[in-house]
Amino acid sequence: LLHKTLQFYKNSHPGTNVTVLDMFDRSASLQPLWKQVEGFTEAIYPIMQNAADGVHLICYSQGGLVCRGILSTLPDHNVHSFISLSSPQAGQYGDTEYLKYLFPQFVKSNLYHVCYTAVGQKISICNYWNDPHHRDMYINSSDYLALLDNEKANPNSTAWKQNFLRIKKLVLIGGADDGVITPWQSSQFGFYDENETVVEMKNQKVSIISFSRLCVCLCVYVYIYIYIYSGVKKCWPSS
Repeated sequence: LLHKTLQFYKNSHPGTNVTVLDMFDRSASLQPLWKQVEGFTEAIYPIMQNAADGVHLICYSQGGLVCRGILSTLPDHNVHSFISLSSPQAGQYGDTEYLKYLFPQFVKSNLYHVCYTAVGQKISICNYWNDPHHRDMYINSSDYLALLDNEKANPNSTAWKQNFLRIKKLVLIGGADDGVITPWQSSQFGFYDENETVVEMKNQKVSIISFSRLCVCLCVYVYIYIYIYSGVKKCWPSS
């Protein structure tokens, strides 16, 4: 898949330098996300330094969360566009096939017993397992996504926000037949409330605060919606 992706970009944008990073594959993808952030940062930073005009970052699935960690913690990155493809940006909560494979004895309603422990937080999926029925436990236990979303006390939150806002454009791509990310709106920072009703990104407090002054493109397969976030409380569609 990586080689096909690389060839696609080369054919679509001839003359553009494209690098595909093949890291943390298969079982290694279960390693804690902060460890993956560290590994990818070491690989990406030299590429950034050699790109005077900046780079575009395309990140798929769990990789989208890894990229958020990189963009938040790297103060001098030169990423122009961050393209997040089917990534659980607001977390995951669903009985999908890969969940059954990883945790065959658990379903979504009781996985918090594992994920919201010190041991569970050493597994990548638990770093963003967001049970809407146990929000307090999630915030207290999560040492990755809750920190990135500034839902958990973090002395670096201001710096992380400034680092992330160095990007010029955020493109969030997802769709209803994703089959893995649950709810699929998580790929665009939408997520369940306590009744498992999806609250879209524009109504999420965390996204409005985090993406102030940032152009955000929401791509639902062939339909593209663009929202401009200006200030903390205002958001509106932009043509």
